[in-house]
Amino acid sequence: MSKRRLIFMILSLIWMVVIFCFSSRDADESEKDSYKVGLTVGKIVIPDFEEKSEVEQLEFAQKIDHPVRKAAHATEYAILGMLLVGVFYPMGKLGLLLPFILSALYAVTDEIHQVFVPGRDGNATDVMIDSSGALIGVLILFIIISLKKKITKKPQDISSEL
Repeated sequence: MSKRRLIFMILSLIWMVVIFCFSSRDADESEKDSYKVGLTVGKIVIPDFEEKSEVEQLEFAQKIDHPVRKAAHATEYAILGMLLVGVFYPMGKLGLLLPFILSALYAVTDEIHQVFVPGRDGNATDVMIDSSGALIGVLILFIIISLKKKITKKPQDISSEL
């Protein structure tokens, strides 16, 4: 195994541990994290957000809580898919399919794990969101790699064609 692939394998495993740790947080801790993100979003996108009352700020965070959580799911797995591409990429098309499949399987195990976490549950919809995130991550990286190959491709010597 090449050094590059080994590094991506280690990074993938570390990221899987990070996902596991986020999933291990009980419902209250997870909700607090989501609200913090919601409050940060409010500060960024709403003028004078900090002048609003604490109740209004919290209402905003609660209002966007669901999309924040689902975006976090998709992003976690997009990153995992990209890291796994680094492990399997030299394998051609299989190197793009395997990262998606492994990410989707990990999403299933993650949702099963959440069944055993207080206040959390396993959710098939989250598996679909996670898998979609992984697919998007793999596709984004595939597009970047393809563009890089096109850009770095050496133009043929025009004199050889004459």
